[in-house]
Amino acid sequence: MSSSVTLTPPPSPVPDGFRLHTENSSHILISENEAFLNPVQEFNRDLSVACIRTWSEELNELKQKRRAQAKEKRALKAKEGSARKRQRVNESDATAVEPESLKTSTEPLQAGKAIGGKATLIRSETRLIDFASQEKSEYKITILEALSATGLRSIRYVLANDLSPTAVIAMKRNVELNGFGPEKEEEEESARKVNPNLGKVKVNEGDACALMYSHRTDRVDVVDLDPYGTAAPFIDAAVQAVKDEGLLCITCTDLSILATNNYPEKCFSNYGGLPLKAEYSHEAALRLVLHAVSTSASRYGRYIEPLVSLSIDFYVRLFIRVNSSPFQVKKALTKTSSYFVCTSCQSFYEQPLGRVIEKQGSGESVNTIYKTQPGPTVGSKCLECDSSLHIAGPMWSGPIHDTDFVSRVLQHTEANKDHYGTAARMQGMLTVAKEELHTTFYFTPTKIAGFFHCQTPSLEETTSALLHAGQQVSRSHASPGSLKTTGTCEDVMDVFRSWVKKHPIKNVSETSPALRLLAKEPRTEANFSKHPKSVTSSSKFKIVRYPETPANWGPGSRPATGGGNKRKRKHDN
Repeated sequence: MSSSVTLTPPPSPVPDGFRLHTENSSHILISENEAFLNPVQEFNRDLSVACIRTWSEELNELKQKRRAQAKEKRALKAKEGSARKRQRVNESDATAVEPESLKTSTEPLQAGKAIGGKATLIRSETRLIDFASQEKSEYKITILEALSATGLRSIRYVLANDLSPTAVIAMKRNVELNGFGPEKEEEEESARKVNPNLGKVKVNEGDACALMYSHRTDRVDVVDLDPYGTAAPFIDAAVQAVKDEGLLCITCTDLSILATNNYPEKCFSNYGGLPLKAEYSHEAALRLVLHAVSTSASRYGRYIEPLVSLSIDFYVRLFIRVNSSPFQVKKALTKTSSYFVCTSCQSFYEQPLGRVIEKQGSGESVNTIYKTQPGPTVGSKCLECDSSLHIAGPMWSGPIHDTDFVSRVLQHTEANKDHYGTAARMQGMLTVAKEELHTTFYFTPTKIAGFFHCQTPSLEETTSALLHAGQQVSRSHASPGSLKTTGTCEDVMDVFRSWVKKHPIKNVSETSPALRLLAKEPRTEANFSKHPKSVTSSSKFKIVRYPETPANWGPGSRPATGGGNKRKRKHDN
């Protein structure tokens, strides 16, 4: 994906019945109710372009490294073969004198050495070896956006699809508007060919799942799912359509199902797990979607690696690398857990589904055995406040970010601020995600203090107390004022019990959960003095980590067109 793209200027004047929408260097014409577009999701689109560019650079580096290793291997084999041939010739005719012009050099072959940018032929005694130029062109990726609507995102992508005929008309118009359609002469000539030239952005009208299933044998590099609502119906097809080491991008806007316990039956049918109602429900939403993707991929011998998983405004956005490995698929069991969540103090207790046992085999081999996990890890009541527990999950319990990848996306964003209208917000959120601990769930001191009915300690005081206790602490991107720690819920509650001893409270009701929380003595006295690591290195820079809610916040309304937006059975027509 080239970063230097020349786009056509916007039309002047704008045709009647349309309005011009410009996002960074892309322009689209929109008519009322023709296709769905939410301007608030410009951040989503910018983030997608940045992540795909960074991923494609990593993929290109990996392929170049593999090509170099293959060249070295071929050169080594050629050298060894030439040496064996010379030895046989010398043994059979020791007295023969070889002409100077036919002598073979004993220097190693220089694989990949090019002359004038062309392939170089290196002659040996046994064969001709053709080593291509070192200056390989970058690997060209294919991106499939299954649900494109207006095509604003696809203009910055490659292959666009939508079931709605009106959306397809809008896409074709906007693709041509930005200069990514076929040339007129090429279009006329292509119409007579079996495989026509469809331009840089190819537009397809059809069912998203059918299109992705058709790519099971001809996989694409990137699949982007950004539907109106849940992406659950498209996940199974998407994990089969993407190549090994490919990127799967998913947006879900149904947080009323994922981040609350109002519709547990709907969440279970869509994502295979139960939601929870707590302040960390937005992280649980990310983990439920990852669980759905992981289980779908596992059915086909594939496994996932979450690169970036973010809870943003009213939706979640995930970037997941997909690979094939029956051995790695087995590990999905150990990265899945259910959780018992307290209905009062929101303490949670993890119940892993599986565990790994390694046994020494013969020689240096190690046998890996997978077992079910004993349980439950807690009784029927919360250990902190003796309240009832609700069960949530199963959901993904492994890391939700790849720290190295997030760092590279952040570097790309900082180096290309002019290319992204939401660069400042991207920089802030990615900075927090880069520093985020790979632990489950977060808490806010304000919320915990509310359970104790006490004065709220500052973030610095809470962080310092946990650091002095030997725990690690970070922020969470999902909520302002939130903290993640390697400590348990009991460790966090002990910090607040110590805080209450220094800042006593009065008039606690006998029926209040706060009384039951305070009835338990802290195991150690917390130290609230400032810890040297309470301020991270990035805190020294002025960046907006948690921006204000954007104008016109929300998922927007579905376009009210008459046909094409929903699947129809043949007998419904």
